[in-house]
Amino acid sequence: MFEQLKLNKLSEQHLYIQLYQKIKEMIDQGFLEEYQKLPPIRQMANLLDVNNVTVVNAYKLLEEEGLVLKKVGSGTYVAPLIQKIDREEVFIDDEIQLMNQGQLSLKQNVISFATATPDPDLFPIQDVKTAINHVLDRDGGEVFGYQDSLGYQPLREAFRNYLATKNIDSSVKSIQVVSGAQQGIDILSKAMLNPGDVVFTEEPTYTGAISAFKSRGARIISIPIREDGIDLKILEAKVEEYQPRFLYLMTNFQNPTGYSYSSMKKERLLDLSQNYGLTIVEDDSLSELYFTQESFTPLRAVADTENVIYIKSFSKIFLPGFRIAFMVLPDSIIGQVMAAKHTSDISSSGLIQRTFDLLLRQGLWEKHIEGMRQIYLGKYQLFVKLLTEVLPREVKYTLPKGGLNYWITLPDGYSANQLYKKCLAEGVIIIPGSVFYPDGRPNNMFRLSIAAVEEAEMTKGVKILAQVINDFLDGENVEDTVAFTPLM
Repeated sequence: MFEQLKLNKLSEQHLYIQLYQKIKEMIDQGFLEEYQKLPPIRQMANLLDVNNVTVVNAYKLLEEEGLVLKKVGSGTYVAPLIQKIDREEVFIDDEIQLMNQGQLSLKQNVISFATATPDPDLFPIQDVKTAINHVLDRDGGEVFGYQDSLGYQPLREAFRNYLATKNIDSSVKSIQVVSGAQQGIDILSKAMLNPGDVVFTEEPTYTGAISAFKSRGARIISIPIREDGIDLKILEAKVEEYQPRFLYLMTNFQNPTGYSYSSMKKERLLDLSQNYGLTIVEDDSLSELYFTQESFTPLRAVADTENVIYIKSFSKIFLPGFRIAFMVLPDSIIGQVMAAKHTSDISSSGLIQRTFDLLLRQGLWEKHIEGMRQIYLGKYQLFVKLLTEVLPREVKYTLPKGGLNYWITLPDGYSANQLYKKCLAEGVIIIPGSVFYPDGRPNNMFRLSIAAVEEAEMTKGVKILAQVINDFLDGENVEDTVAFTPLM
């Protein structure tokens, strides 16, 4: 097929533009299928008798338009087609998309239960300022140089000590520092996935993970999550059928549901992982934000197994813009992950790594998280009271034991997408459940987050929400196919 491509070297149009247009046309007309591999750069250049740079630039244009995917060490593949629901193309609400990109500020009279990022007034600015100045005085210009690809050595040692407090045994060489959990998920996707590979997730799940897996051309199979964790019967049946590359999950205060896995389900999940050789990617960003006396331990603390890749983020409830997290990796993939990290950003910020190392060693992280627990315990208690007393009885929910998110279910047949629009018109923002499903299908569920709402706003907002729901349940309900991008 590619042997038939012809470029006009006498044309005023650049050769790489011609090649880009011809491949794009082949994709648009269906001559190239999803996940079909394009010829390697050198092979394509030889076929067309052009410079390698011509092919590189053409492939780059195709990638920028989302028409192809690049897999480090493997090649360039045709990207999957845009998913459709009920044959109508999914579109993103412009206002929510702009908010997500930080290009539009929320109006002062809008109450947002959408963002899972804490109020900036809660950030420990003075402690961080002192630590930054100390690091600059101590380390000078080394702060601004490239760091080790695995991460700043003393910080990885501090992370190992942190893991020991959670009964997780890890060597420093197994710890990879990343710029937030989202980068960790993305790097693992680059290192472990080829186009067409199968990835399992909980259903529903974190929308950032969905985007990362789709960007690598993975096929996402979602397994329903129950109040005590993922449905193991369905999981086991699907593992045998699909043999996934890995399972991505959150065992404590899951996003978006707030559910936490029972001890029994964690143990059974680890047994299943061992029996089938199933790799588990565990994302932990909120386990310290608990409101009961129960222990919320990660899987890696239940059993010391390399089948579990552990991602720990500190940015969600510390300093979101700090973008600090780490992964505990099995020896078998450390090389691939380091290469993927290097191609992403070479290394995480030296200033941030060294500052957070100091904050950890001085006990300021523990001090901060204890303060956050006290603040959010008050918010939690008020929110539970409001949900119990104000929301219509037809609305169902399960109260989490920690975290920031609450998963609310409307009666069958009612669209949370429609409810989102009605709430927005009344100055309240919620996140419809459709964004947390790989296929974006509309449903009757939505997420509320108490991360950034003041208590007075919370009371007012829940009362408005309750009134909108009452009116909504009494009125005409028309299902639609609109998808929305959440703030976090």
